[in-house]
Amino acid sequence: MKILIILLQTAFFIGTAPILSGLITKVKNNIRMRKGPSVLQPYYNLAKLFSKGEVVSDTASWIFRATPFMVISSSLAAAMLIPILVPSGSMYHMGDFLALIFILTLGRFFLALSGLDTGSSFGGMGSSREMFISSLAEPAACLVIFSLYLQFGATNISAFGGAGRLSVASLVAGIALFLVTIAETSRIPVDNQETHLELTMTHEAMVLEYSGRSLAMLEMASYIKQMIWFFLVAQIMFPVAMPASGDIAQLAFRTLWYFARILIIAAAVALVEISLAKMRLFRVADFLGFAFVLSIVATVCAILGV
Repeated sequence: MKILIILLQTAFFIGTAPILSGLITKVKNNIRMRKGPSVLQPYYNLAKLFSKGEVVSDTASWIFRATPFMVISSSLAAAMLIPILVPSGSMYHMGDFLALIFILTLGRFFLALSGLDTGSSFGGMGSSREMFISSLAEPAACLVIFSLYLQFGATNISAFGGAGRLSVASLVAGIALFLVTIAETSRIPVDNQETHLELTMTHEAMVLEYSGRSLAMLEMASYIKQMIWFFLVAQIMFPVAMPASGDIAQLAFRTLWYFARILIIAAAVALVEISLAKMRLFRVADFLGFAFVLSIVATVCAILGV
């Protein structure tokens, strides 16, 4: 049964994660009064990339070839820590927030190495920028985890639902994590997924040398990672307790509420993207610095019990 649940949750993430990017793009285009592509466009892009061959630089080593597998594996491993289809039991306590951060960092580490591996100046620039941004985002994320630990007595993701109540500390922690999520998912105003302008690229610069199936795996990993971060924000901002048993009705309700919360976060991201312009790189430090300050405020509120 556990293996079946693991396989179902893996299929769930692979099947539904790409549509979030399509929905965000659709909301942005609707607000701008443009038609834009279909919400299913990410699926079409993945199918096209999987059907194409690859071009690999002569200077690339095994790191370049292994990175897509490492990145997609780390994203799927992190997805397994998200409690969606898992009822209470031994697997219920595996979803540790800190472990999830470290697993996703493993994928980022290999992706940054691959950006340097081909000797491309743009790849090296993107890797440097990615490490700069992550060095600012991860301390804020870790302090958010600490504030949640003070409230719930655990770093287990399932525990953040609590009794379904939202406290001031959780609200502030959720806002701080939302800002971190924008940076982690390469969204405006930190980064722009839709540009290939060399001087502004961060994430796209690291994957610039990839093509075909390798690029498809990296794109799929980014969709899964985005869905994970959206869920974490939703679990804090819109808490819901995990069902105590494997009751089908409870799991169905939880899955529907899961989608509803994710859509709310996706709509918020779309509104942020159309409301703000992309920041200069060194302004990102102020943006994530504000997230760090909010995480400190969340910690203080958690200590005070509010």
